[in-house]
Amino acid sequence: MNTRRWHGHATRTAVLIGCTALVLGVTGTGAQAGSRDLGREVLAAGDGWGSEGAGTTGGSAADAEHVHTVTTWAEFKQALADGGSAPKIIRVKGMIDAVSQGCEAFATGGYDLQQYLKDYDPAVWGNDRPASGPQEEARAASAANQDSEIKANVPSNTTIVGVGKNSGILGGSLQIKGVSNVILRNLTIEAPLDCFPKWDPTDDNKTGNWNSEYDAVVVYGTDHVWIDHNTFTDGRYPDSERPVYFGKVFQQHDGLTDIVRGSNYVTVSWNRFQDHDKNMLIGNSDSTASLDSGKLKVTMHHNRFEGILQRSPRVRFGQVDVYNNHYVVNEEQKDDYYIFGVGISSQLHASDNAISLPAGAKVGKVLKKWNESPLTAENNYVNGKLTDLIAVHNAEIPEETLQSGAGWKPTLRTKVDHPRAVPGIVGSRAGAGRVC
Repeated sequence: MNTRRWHGHATRTAVLIGCTALVLGVTGTGAQAGSRDLGREVLAAGDGWGSEGAGTTGGSAADAEHVHTVTTWAEFKQALADGGSAPKIIRVKGMIDAVSQGCEAFATGGYDLQQYLKDYDPAVWGNDRPASGPQEEARAASAANQDSEIKANVPSNTTIVGVGKNSGILGGSLQIKGVSNVILRNLTIEAPLDCFPKWDPTDDNKTGNWNSEYDAVVVYGTDHVWIDHNTFTDGRYPDSERPVYFGKVFQQHDGLTDIVRGSNYVTVSWNRFQDHDKNMLIGNSDSTASLDSGKLKVTMHHNRFEGILQRSPRVRFGQVDVYNNHYVVNEEQKDDYYIFGVGISSQLHASDNAISLPAGAKVGKVLKKWNESPLTAENNYVNGKLTDLIAVHNAEIPEETLQSGAGWKPTLRTKVDHPRAVPGIVGSRAGAGRVC
């Protein structure tokens, strides 16, 4: 039996038995007796980098005037703007759609995909110059319309929480930029679909490529964030169903959760990341040392990743603690996947994780080297067997030899489960609708 105390206007004691919370002794504003108010909860002391210093409390101290329940995208954006950085709790009820009128509502300037394809076919346009002209101008104007509609700016001291087991956001992009103290919990978030991807003929060694915008969640220049018990997915629009034009997949997704540009003190816990290509960047450029050095401190624990092709995470600069996660690589991904990306000046500490690979998948591909940055990878289990990920990587991919020893040891951890138990624990408790 665990006892938990909430911060804010309501004082209550919760008795947690398994995944059931019984709220006792409720006083002040907040949820009624007998219910659990997730909006008033804060990140526990010692729970990852997000608990550093004053910790992450989000909008838990919000007064009654700054507690909103929203059922539409317009209501959601209005609630975010209410009261500036005053503490606020936004309860999302049901699945709210940021693109309810469809991509057609954003198109302008005579944009037509079929004409765009005709104009920039490499057989016509070539691969020596960027796309330009009327259709590219129309595409850019249409993209600007979508950008202004689907991006939602999250202010400081905010908690956004899903109501019940099936609430969240379809096609919106949460921008946590230049702020502090934000909590996202119990949300199902379907990645935004870029309606107007750009064809860059000069990309990919002048073979061309489609480039898309919009992360589901971007943490940019922000400190103290807790992302907990959410489900992130491509949902209705999996990459496997995207068409192919000019020999390249018509890419309409970017990242699920990127943490970049000097962000710091972030805990990502008990989430599900499903069926996506480019999952998570921690640091998005090799040229941002002035912003990122000494920052990008992130903890990731008890998350479940399935059908994720890459970046879980890819790390630059940061001290990143990754423990007790379960990674499931699907059969169709086994020849072209990686989990941990080792980037410039990164200090990745990956331990006590469970990795499930299909038959024939190379264990060495779990790690991918981008730059010469030592990492710690210890007590990780692959298909139930203790595996030295660095040693296997160096044996299987000798041209990308990795060095051991990240140079630091995490201290901000709660309970560390045995990796063999992680698949069962995370499988039953991670994701939206499973807050324990």
